[in-house]
Amino acid sequence: MKTVVITGMGVVSPIGNNVPEFLENLKKGTNGAGKITRFDASVHKTQFACEVKNFMPELCIEKKELRKMDLYTQYALYACAEAISQAKLEQGKIDKNNVGVIWGSANGGVSTYDNEMLEFAKNPQKPRFNPFFIPKMLINMASGWISMRYGFGGIVYNTVSACASGNNAIIDAANYIRFGKAKVMIAGASEAPITPSHIAGFNALKALSIQNENYLTASRPLDIHRDGFVMGEGAACFVLEEYEHAISRGATIYAEFAGGAMTADAYHITATHPEGTGAVRCMKQALADADIQHDQIDYLNMHATSTPVGDNSEVLAIKKVFGKYIEKLHVSATKSMTGHLLGAAGALETLICTLSVMHGFIPPTINTQKIDEDIYLPNLVLSQSVQKNVRYAMSNNFGFGGHNATLIIKKY
Repeated sequence: MKTVVITGMGVVSPIGNNVPEFLENLKKGTNGAGKITRFDASVHKTQFACEVKNFMPELCIEKKELRKMDLYTQYALYACAEAISQAKLEQGKIDKNNVGVIWGSANGGVSTYDNEMLEFAKNPQKPRFNPFFIPKMLINMASGWISMRYGFGGIVYNTVSACASGNNAIIDAANYIRFGKAKVMIAGASEAPITPSHIAGFNALKALSIQNENYLTASRPLDIHRDGFVMGEGAACFVLEEYEHAISRGATIYAEFAGGAMTADAYHITATHPEGTGAVRCMKQALADADIQHDQIDYLNMHATSTPVGDNSEVLAIKKVFGKYIEKLHVSATKSMTGHLLGAAGALETLICTLSVMHGFIPPTINTQKIDEDIYLPNLVLSQSVQKNVRYAMSNNFGFGGHNATLIIKKY
């Protein structure tokens, strides 16, 4: 198989809207939580989230185009612009018909859907909809816009596998290159789910934290007092490239895609398997795909959303896979800083793993103070980042419907 490397990265997130800013805040343990400003959340059980701050899409998207895009597509294009610029893709002679786009999102244009349906409800006898309603709402439109903007004529589609969507997209994109079907792939994910329907819907599931008075510490993975996840939003993008192609055009190589795997729990519509069986198989298959042993992983970025059932099953799965090596494996849960980006979580956390191997550090888990003995991990990094030479970093993401996706990034 071909070797796949990362030659470009971009990000929009609750703790930074470009890679240098994101890296700085990640190392510092910056908290992205705050009161919801997008709409009046006073009637909701949860009134806080990890919103993107100071987002200025007009820096890279024309105003006349913005009205045709949902916010999740704007996030996608913004992150993509940084990644493509970093990779210098437009400066050389590249066959654009050999460049594909695989993008992840669990929800697509939900803010568009909310707004249009609320307008429709005001006068259902005379329905009037924005002419861009459907194309703004479609989940595949982010990958479509990226393709159209840059003229990429290769394979273009979106992955939809709940909170595993981002890792799913990156693994799929890497495999197209590994099997010789593309030279360059744009991969990542975006999500803009901080809407009335999604806050209310996840409240109904009892999945969101309702610590409105203590929102700054509400995202507390593995903590005995955790009561649900904190909603996040944003995007992360990668330029994945065949190694020989990257070398031939003089591209800067930041890290290597080592391997990945996807499995299913085949168990429940929202709950992870209590024994972590699907997660165990996923991590083991990812290790096999990367052709490495479990004791070569230096850092594991947990899915760890701060939900009692999910955190417990993941810790159990990690202990089954890593055995005695768990005493040396550094682990952290960065959703404590960024919130849970749902379908974009995997892409953002793959970026975190990439930055970890590039810069030699383990990002912290903030807010977590008291850990249940049943889910104790010896090297869970708390409060402050830790300097360490990271050769291999693993990213776990698990989604509603039993979707599991694990990928491994290798130091270049």
